[in-house]
Formats: sequence, structure tokens, C-alpha cells
Amino acid sequence: MRIQDIYNLAIKMAKETDFRTIEHIERLLDWRKEKFDKLSLEDQAEFDSTSLVNPYSDSRILYTAQDKEIQRILVGIDIDSSEILLAKELGNIDLVLSHHPLGQALANLHEVMELQCDVLNQYGVPINVAEGLMRERISEVARRASSGNHQQVVDTAKLLNFNLICLHTATDNLAARFLKEKIETANLERVSDLMKLLYGIKEYQEAIKISAGPKIFVGRADNRCGKIALTEITGGTEGSPKLYEKMAIAGIGTVIGMHMSEEGKKEAESANLNVVIAGHMSSDSLGMNLFLDELEKQRIEIVPCSGLIRVSRA
Repeated sequence: MRIQDIYNLAIKMAKETDFRTIEHIERLLDWRKEKFDKLSLEDQAEFDSTSLVNPYSDSRILYTAQDKEIQRILVGIDIDSSEILLAKELGNIDLVLSHHPLGQALANLHEVMELQCDVLNQYGVPINVAEGLMRERISEVARRASSGNHQQVVDTAKLLNFNLICLHTATDNLAARFLKEKIETANLERVSDLMKLLYGIKEYQEAIKISAGPKIFVGRADNRCGKIALTEITGGTEGSPKLYEKMAIAGIGTVIGMHMSEEGKKEAESANLNVVIAGHMSSDSLGMNLFLDELEKQRIEIVPCSGLIRVSRA
């Protein structure tokens, strides 16, 4: 497989596991194309053309040094310049793969957060309410990202001549779908039952060993779960804290996420929700592993680093 083949496979798997339907995703891309066609030539020149075919703006090929068959990949949850230097030191690394976005993918992270609106709507939150409350949060994430040195790691990859890609929401979708299917086929009455289910997943088992396993952030183990919503496993980053009240009104009893701010915790407590934080690095690893297993089937060697808890199900 070459770099483009690996990227295409990731996007294909992401679409297949997206909580939205393929038809919904295609309508989104068509809508973007219609907006693009109405722009002036000057504005079209500045438009991110990748977004016309890729619904996940935070997952992309960042730099192609050599378009060749990929045999060995250095993979981490976070990749910075030190990991690029590590790749050079290790030798025979054909590609460096980051989970978290870098470069233009990081600058455009906010664009993928609209996915959360559709997921919330599926769980019963009116789409106008979800969009209204998420709009402020999306704008906040965009402003925060605007001051970052997005290209720092990409520049290092260019100087040291390493292929570099990142797969963020593309693999978070895999984790979200994996957890959703496990939860929906289990008979979970209380939060303790949910915790037991998570403890049975290998990535979380390994995270427990380093004190980074699943935790109950809001609520108690003997609380009843009610409707369980995976609203914060995929879709860029944490959503608006103001949404927790709306989730409770929509009938959601328990939220599963990767991480949570203090403001979010307070809002969830006020809404009497249970919140289980499955873990950040471990949940990211789960999604990445489901993708990396497919690469291993193609006889590609995976070298894990930087927070990746490698578990093979191949």
C-alpha cells in the first residue's frame, strides 16, 4: 500500500462507521460543493478543496516525501518533532502517522465538530438547539487554534524527508462505533454495569495499569444508566457544556466521553446526568488499533509510540 491507499482506506472505514448514513455524508459534501461553486474565483483559490471530497477536515495527508510502498509505520497518538527525530534514529520508517491533527488538519479541527450536532440529534436533541449551542463552541475552538504553530511538525518532516499523515475523526469514528455496538448489545442497568463492560476492553485494561482507566466523573456507580449516549467520543473535541441540560431533557441518562472540562462537569451535575470518561489516550488507541489491524493484514509493520496502547485484533 502507498500513502494515498492508506489514507483512502481510513476515510472509507470512517464513513462506514460514522453514526450518520453514507447518504447524509454525501449530501453534506454536495452542499459544500454548491457553496464552493457560488464563490468568486479569488475565494475559490483560498478554499480548502480537500473538504469537497473528505468530510473529516482533521484527517489528511500532511506531507509526501516519497510516494512508495509502505512497509513500516511509526504511529503515535501525538506526534511532534521529537517523534520525527525518533523515526530517523530507528531507521527504515516509511511513514509517520499521528492520531491527533497537525498542520492544516489542526487549523481546521473546528469544521468536523458539526458531526456532534447530528449525533446529538440522533439521541433526541433538536437539531436547531444542537447547532445553536455548538456554534459558539465551534467558534471558540477555531479562535483558539488560530494562534497555534500548526506547521511546526510538518516542517520537521519536510526537513528530514519523512512522509506524514494524521487520522483523527477518521479513527475516532471506529472507536465510537465499536463502543456503541458493544453497549447496545449488552444489558446495562446501572453505571457499574457500564464500567464493567469498559473494563473488559483491552485498551482500557492496559490504561488501568497506568492509572488512566475509565472513571465516573459525574454520578455514582449504583445509579441507573437510562439512555446511554456516545456524544463525545468522536467529532473533534469536547462540545458545549450548555448542551448537558438539553441532553437530559431529551431523555439521556448517561454520557460517555474521552475527557471533560470543569465547566462541563458542573453543567452535567446540574442536569443530573451520569458521565463516564472512558479515557483519552486509551479511547484514541482503540480507534487507531481498529484501523492499524487492517494495515497489519497488508503486512505493514506497526511501531507504536507516544501514548498509543497497541492492541491487535487482527
